[in-house]
Amino acid sequence: MHSGNITIENITKIEGNAGLSVEVENGKVKSLKFMIKDYRRFYTEAVKGKPFLSAPSFLSRICGTCSVAHLFASIEAVERSQGIEVTEQTKILRKLAYDGLMIRDHALHLYFFVLPDVLGIDSILDIPEDHDNPGHILLHDSFDIKRVGSEITDVVIGAAIHAPFPVAGGFLKLPDTSKFPELIEKLEKIRPQVLRGIKTFFDWKAELIRNSDYMALRNDKNFDFIDGMIVNSTGLKVEEEQFHDFLRAVVIPYSQAEGYVFSEVYEDYLVGSLARINFNKDLLKERTKKDVEEYLKVFPSNNVYHNNLAQAIEILQCVDEAIDILKTLKINNEKFVRKPSVAGRGVGVIEAPRGILYHMAETNDKGIITDYDVIVPTSQNQINIENDLKKYFNENLDKDKEQLRLDAEKIIRAYDPCMSCATNFLKLEWKEL
Repeated sequence: MHSGNITIENITKIEGNAGLSVEVENGKVKSLKFMIKDYRRFYTEAVKGKPFLSAPSFLSRICGTCSVAHLFASIEAVERSQGIEVTEQTKILRKLAYDGLMIRDHALHLYFFVLPDVLGIDSILDIPEDHDNPGHILLHDSFDIKRVGSEITDVVIGAAIHAPFPVAGGFLKLPDTSKFPELIEKLEKIRPQVLRGIKTFFDWKAELIRNSDYMALRNDKNFDFIDGMIVNSTGLKVEEEQFHDFLRAVVIPYSQAEGYVFSEVYEDYLVGSLARINFNKDLLKERTKKDVEEYLKVFPSNNVYHNNLAQAIEILQCVDEAIDILKTLKINNEKFVRKPSVAGRGVGVIEAPRGILYHMAETNDKGIITDYDVIVPTSQNQINIENDLKKYFNENLDKDKEQLRLDAEKIIRAYDPCMSCATNFLKLEWKEL
C-alpha cells in the first residue's frame, strides 16, 4: 500500500502543459484529475469583428504544430457561411497539402516523443551514435520523413506552418508543378523507412485495453481527413453541421478545457488515428493495404497504444496518396472563387492529426465575423484520458510509484495530446488517504 505524496514535474515528450492529481483511498482511486493548463487564449473572441477573409490565417495561429488543420477547418467554415463552392482542383490541392501535414506531424510525435518509450530510454538524446543501432536508424528515418512532409506543404501551400497560399475560395498562388517529380522521388525513397517505423510500433507490445467509444469522419469513397460524415461506435451518423448539437460540453473546474460527451448517452469517447483506422481501414489506398496487411489485422482495436500504430499507418497512407496526386494532377491557372458577402453560418469539421476539429463561423452581410467557435481534439479526449488512467491505476496499485508514473505518462502520450506548443507537461500529485 502506497503512502505519502508524489509530485512529478517537467515531464517531457508531449506538447503543452498539464497536470495529473491522483488520490487513493483503501487501495482504490478516489479521485483522478487530468488538468489542461494552457488552453484558453481567446482566439475565438479576438476574431469577432474582423473580416471573414482574415479569420483563417488568424485562427491558424492557435497551434503551430497543426496550423494547417486550423487553417483548413476555418476556411471550410467561412466558405460554408458564404455559400462558396470551390473547384475540384482546390479540393485535390488541399488534400495533398494535408498529406504533408500528417506525414510531418505524426513523425514528430512517433519518433521524437514515443520512440524513447519503445526503446526504454528517457529521450532521443540517449540514443547511441552508432549507425547500426536500431534506435539511431529510426531516428534518422524520422528526419527524412518529416522533411518530405514539410517540403510537400512548402510547395503546395507556401509553408508547413501558417501557410500563406490557401484562402477562402481557393489559392492566392498555385504550386510550381516542376517540383512535383522531385517530391515523388523523395516520397518513394522514404516508403521503406515508413514501413520500418510501422513494424517498430506494431512490435511494441504495450497495452491498455478499455472498451472506449470512438468518433471519426468517414467518407465512403476514400480515406479522407477533410470530407465525410461523423460516425461513432453506437452506429450514429451525424452531418458536420449537427456535430456541436450531438455533443454535450462538460465543465471541468480544475482544467482550462471543457470536456465533451455524447449528448444522448453521456459517454466519453476517443478521437484520433485509432478511431480513424478502426472505422476506415477498408478505405486505405490499395498499395498501403497490401504493405500493412499483417498490421491491419489488429484493428478495430481497444488498445489505446495502438493509436501510435495507427498514426504510423496513416503516414504510409499519406505517402501513397501524395504520390498518386503528384503523378496525375494537372494544374489549371484558375483564380480563387469570390462572391458578395452575405450573412450566414458555416461549420468546418475535419480530422486534425489528433482527431476531429470543429470550427464554426457566423458573419453579417458586411462579411464581418459576429460569432466563432472552435472545439479541438484534445479537449474531446480529456475525459477518456482520465477514465483510461483510472482503469490503469485501479488495476496496478501494487506497482511501485516510479512505474506508475512512467506508465501514466505513456498512456497520456499515446493520445498525442496538444495543449500548446511546449515540451513540459505533466505534474503528478499523488495523495493517499
